Amino acid sequence: MPAPATSDRARPLRGTPVGLALVRDAEVLGAEPFFHDFIAGMERVLVPLGVPVLLQVVATVAQAAERMRAWARHGQVQGVILIDLLPGDERVALVKELGLPTVVIGDPVTAGGLPAVWTQDDVAMQNVVDELVAAGHTHLGHVAGPAQMAHTIIRRRTFQAAAAGHGVRTTTFEGDYSEAAGIRALTALGALADRPTAVVFDNDVMALGALHEAGRLGLTVPADLSLVAWDDSALCQLATPPLSAVSHDVQELGELAGHTLADALVAAPAATVNAPPARLVVRGSV
Repeated sequence: MPAPATSDRARPLRGTPVGLALVRDAEVLGAEPFFHDFIAGMERVLVPLGVPVLLQVVATVAQAAERMRAWARHGQVQGVILIDLLPGDERVALVKELGLPTVVIGDPVTAGGLPAVWTQDDVAMQNVVDELVAAGHTHLGHVAGPAQMAHTIIRRRTFQAAAAGHGVRTTTFEGDYSEAAGIRALTALGALADRPTAVVFDNDVMALGALHEAGRLGLTVPADLSLVAWDDSALCQLATPPLSAVSHDVQELGELAGHTLADALVAAPAATVNAPPARLVVRGSV
């Protein structure tokens, strides 16, 4: 479904920003290319409308909620972006209570009736598992993002269901999007007598940490172990060997979010926009 067209008859308020209260460890955020590209895409749409993007990095969901309350109380933003939501997330009810126009980057169920841009992570994960099984892998690993996030749950469930459908075994590790999480997962994997032969990571930074740790452990990629990253950044392409990745245009995703939020700012009907599903780009790590 294409992004809604921003109305020619109504425009957002010029000079008043939209807010993104992002729950992230600052160190992880600094190493992760995703949000740099995502915000760049949003700004490509919103800045010409006179709407800057205000980013506030916080440590907890409660802090994010308090930040949005303060923004609304002081009239500092005219709308917000919600991302990395939890099932039943309190922020969905909060923005409705505050009357803040909002776009959710996530699945329509979690969005709770708010406008949403959905990356169809279930479709992408199914395709990745299908391709790895077709390549001959019979034991797959998954290093997931933070376990409580709704999109992590969707990816994990799809991974397990898709693997079960093919009759292949799975091993799952929890991560937090950091390089250290990728290293920990590979260290644990290397200690297994019966280890997966291919591992899917929920972002690029964890996959890069795993690639470096594989070399330290004497595992050759891809002869001993195939690695797949999620989010195809330049870091994947410049790695040795280059990392195969679940690839989608993150700046395009930001543009879709920008268009959807611009429509919400002028009270357009809520809609769900499906971004094109990510696809597996095979490089030297598979």
